[in-house]
Amino acid sequence: MPRMSQNPPSLRPDLAPRALLRDTPRTGQPTIGMVSLGCPKALVDSERILTRLRAEGYGISADYAGADAVIVNTCGFLDSAKAESLDAIGEALSENGRVIVTGCLGAEPEYITGAHPKVLAVTGPHQYEAVLDAVHAAVPPSPDPFIDLMPATSVSLTPRHYSYLKISEGCNHKCKFCIIPDMRGKLVSRPAHAIVREAEKLVEAGVRELLVISQDTSAYGVDIQHKSDRGHRAHITDLARDLGSLGAWVRLHYIYPYPHVRELIPLMAEGLVLPYLDIPFQHAHPDTLRRMARPAAAERTLDRIAEWRSICPEITLRSTFIVGYPGETEAEFQTLLDWMDEAQLDRVGCFQYENVAGARSNALPDHVPDDVKADRWDRFMAKAQAISEAKLAAKVGQHMDVIVDDIDTDGIATCRTKADAPEIDGNLFIDEGTDAISVGDIVRVEVDEAGEYDLWGQLVSASRP
Repeated sequence: MPRMSQNPPSLRPDLAPRALLRDTPRTGQPTIGMVSLGCPKALVDSERILTRLRAEGYGISADYAGADAVIVNTCGFLDSAKAESLDAIGEALSENGRVIVTGCLGAEPEYITGAHPKVLAVTGPHQYEAVLDAVHAAVPPSPDPFIDLMPATSVSLTPRHYSYLKISEGCNHKCKFCIIPDMRGKLVSRPAHAIVREAEKLVEAGVRELLVISQDTSAYGVDIQHKSDRGHRAHITDLARDLGSLGAWVRLHYIYPYPHVRELIPLMAEGLVLPYLDIPFQHAHPDTLRRMARPAAAERTLDRIAEWRSICPEITLRSTFIVGYPGETEAEFQTLLDWMDEAQLDRVGCFQYENVAGARSNALPDHVPDDVKADRWDRFMAKAQAISEAKLAAKVGQHMDVIVDDIDTDGIATCRTKADAPEIDGNLFIDEGTDAISVGDIVRVEVDEAGEYDLWGQLVSASRP
């Protein structure tokens, strides 16, 4: 009987890590399995659902055979992701038979039930109460009041030393290629004091890296007029400063390049926040950006990048792009390649455009043939790889702090620098002398070798959590 799959690696380049389920259910305890697909934001939803269930006395199973029912938290961002989600639902039905579906694809219940009519229930994204109701109906709770109903820590689906911290839901943008606002709604920000309190608990529990996520992190607090409550203001700059005071690494994801992002860069130069910005630029040609309904000011973006680097020279910039968007000409694509030469981004991901049911871009004229899209993707990634290789080669001989993610049976440590987010960026490997370090440690290394995306180093010193 196979274990439940988590976050298939073919789905998207910005996947959440594979879920780690640690609970061992007691004899006779009702148990639930979780298949969590898609981005880190969905992984946080899965953690919240499992935390609520465990507090009600349910056990958490990591395999189909041990689960009384299985929740499949789906992704619906791209048609390929929808297909992957349907496959996961089908696998769960085949291996377990009792399946509850939630997540982004749950916003289209007829799409799911048309393919899999035997699912027990379908709920949309972040509908926690509806998921719990469906679980109660399928597998009634039967808690042991002396064991199961004691206050429990949150269920974590990531390694103990890092955790995703979701600060808002939804998005106010109306990009033509994206249906996230239709699935998850407009921006809804969490109160800043609640976010800080959650972060404090995570750090107290041993988390050494907080990965801040949302649909639009730099817009945090706009919907609640940057309200202050209990000493914390709902603005991304204030929140970053508050989180940076907790002593853990703080990494910011999904930052749109609004002018006020400049205020974050001094916090990075001071060491309060990791010098890392994940910014979805998507393209560089103004006409392509206008057809996407994105801000069409690539020249100003280059100016901002130069300014950020002048304030914090060690900053790492990561971004994602779309090639083959409807109407993209060879000249527009060449503008993107030229822009990449200017921008010299450190970490880059790229999608080939594909239609998504409900997206306004589907109706645009002049769709690019698949073979042209594939050729442009190859050329773009060759450019990005050459830039990455040159930037990493320049790091040979440097001393830097890295966080240890894994140590295998041969003693090889897989680590990440401050420039690397889990699962989506590169790694730094330590081949020897790792007996004195453990997963979750932050250690000092000297870089002695570089590849296209990864580094190798020698241990200089270690610090314990």
